[in-house]
Amino acid sequence: MQRMSQFDTALTALAQGYGILGVGVYCGAQRQKIREEEMKLASEPLPQEHNSETVFHTISELQNTEVEGLKWLNNPEIYTHDFLFAKAEELLDKRIKSGDSLACFLKGQLYFEEGLYEEALLQFQQNTDFQSMYQLGVMYYDGLGTPADPKKGSKYMEEIVNSTSPKARHLKFAAAYNLGRAYYEGCGTVISEKEAERLWFIAADHGNPKASVKAQTALGMLYSARHPKDLKKAFFWHSEACGNGSLESQGILGLMYLYGHGIRQNLKAALECLNQASDRGNVYVKGHLVEYYYKRKIYPKAVKFAKRTVEDDDVEKIAKATDCLPFYIARGLAMASFYLARCLQLGRGTQQDTAAAKKYYSKACRLDPAIAADLELTANHGRI
Repeated sequence: MQRMSQFDTALTALAQGYGILGVGVYCGAQRQKIREEEMKLASEPLPQEHNSETVFHTISELQNTEVEGLKWLNNPEIYTHDFLFAKAEELLDKRIKSGDSLACFLKGQLYFEEGLYEEALLQFQQNTDFQSMYQLGVMYYDGLGTPADPKKGSKYMEEIVNSTSPKARHLKFAAAYNLGRAYYEGCGTVISEKEAERLWFIAADHGNPKASVKAQTALGMLYSARHPKDLKKAFFWHSEACGNGSLESQGILGLMYLYGHGIRQNLKAALECLNQASDRGNVYVKGHLVEYYYKRKIYPKAVKFAKRTVEDDDVEKIAKATDCLPFYIARGLAMASFYLARCLQLGRGTQQDTAAAKKYYSKACRLDPAIAADLELTANHGRI
């Protein structure tokens, strides 16, 4: 075994300080926690029955039917956001007084999209339509504008899934995904991977692009995470989700091609998937590309790519922008930080700088102590 330097010994202590019980060694509880974080899913956003991009767009269509023919929403570059919000609220109140049920929902959705969750909750509670019911389910499950009540949130989703009303049809796939998430997490329901899988099958609808793409990705992750793994099924569902636009699945698909997991190894297909996912903002993929360049001793490219990747380490902001899971974003950032630190420590592809190396090693440990510890163990054994 390669002897550890003083620098590596110090890094080992740093990793332990971030909660690792021995580098590369985890107890069962820690491994279970990591597995739970990997599949810490987000709620499916409200499906749009029409093609409107935002509630403002829908409201502008409403106001065009008014006799006055107000033009303020059609000229957003002229007016401030606050002005448009106040005018939208004014128009919706007018429509609500005339008995327009759609306006009742749109007012709640206006508040929801503006992050005014308490006001949105109050408005949705007054409504009786399925879209408002769906949003109430999301808000109670995730604790938006109200203390989290996953049981109540799950009940709303279950009601939509079981409804025979045509008005609930466009919500069923998303509601089934959310209810499956509740069963997988055991939050608001009993924990049942079998029931989660059943509901995600309904939501995924054989890869239908108009169904829940999140459910298709979730099935891919489920088959990769369970024991024993079923990587062929995982590959199938990630392929479906990738074809339907999932950035998360596109990245995972590239890695499956790269390592030959669930499919014959194919470097060309792997790099095509990985580069496309990276260009779209998949940070987990960026971390793996840094590793790919480093291991092939293309050090200048590894350094340059890693520096660009770790410039922004706001995990929550990236998750919101890319719709990727925070766990994998943090892992990708940690990988890029570690390999950048390694290059700086050893002077590979850049000028040697031990002070900067320590900074990036510390960042890797902060972002993902587990992967930092595993990489350090690999480095200590002389494999990096």
